[in-house]
Amino acid sequence: MLKIMNMSKTYNNVTKACDNINLQIEPGDIYGFIGHNGAGKTTLLKSISGIINFDEGEITIFGKSIKTEPLEAKKLIAYIPDNPDIYESLTGIQYLDFIGDVFEVESNKRKILIDKYAEMFEMKDVLNNPISSYSHGMKQKTVVMGALIHEPKVMLLDEPFVGLDPKASYLLKEVFKELCSKGSLIFFSTHVLEVAEKLCTKVAIIQKGKIVANGLTEDVIKDHSLEDIFLEMLNE
Repeated sequence: MLKIMNMSKTYNNVTKACDNINLQIEPGDIYGFIGHNGAGKTTLLKSISGIINFDEGEITIFGKSIKTEPLEAKKLIAYIPDNPDIYESLTGIQYLDFIGDVFEVESNKRKILIDKYAEMFEMKDVLNNPISSYSHGMKQKTVVMGALIHEPKVMLLDEPFVGLDPKASYLLKEVFKELCSKGSLIFFSTHVLEVAEKLCTKVAIIQKGKIVANGLTEDVIKDHSLEDIFLEMLNE
């Protein structure tokens, strides 16, 4: 599981982007992370993935500390940022092979998974083209494929549906469900409340660096919509 325990992160000794955050995300969870711009969503995701250091607390991925066992923890993670800035001088297939090498994916298995996801996301005919020629949506699909070919136990995604067309968004949601059925967990930030409401088994709402609500989606929502709850919290 992914455990976040008393985690805090401060920038410039002034701005507390994450303030004593505690969350536990279990295998099989599709966990939505909701908050306004600047609430701390990206900081938390980057801290979990080991991209930035945090000041206090602990984060473990299936028992591996991101602080003291970073390599072992990162082997279990796929992180997809909100902007697909990838190596534009490479072709799509070169990028995917590079990711496969980093995560030591066996060549036959790698080919099967690349073929599967290239077909699924309609990228088969452009994988030999340079990434510099790709649209934003095609780059996003390439990053998603790179994350999926090493079959991560933990998928961390920052606004994953931005830039994807409706069909690709639908397919990615189906992939989420498939991964979770096999024991992985998904933790993603989103400002599309309807997606969180329909897709997520659990949600957390962050405001000014603090978790102000979390749990089973149906328990958090009760007789309201996520939009109602979120706007009410913002007004408060």
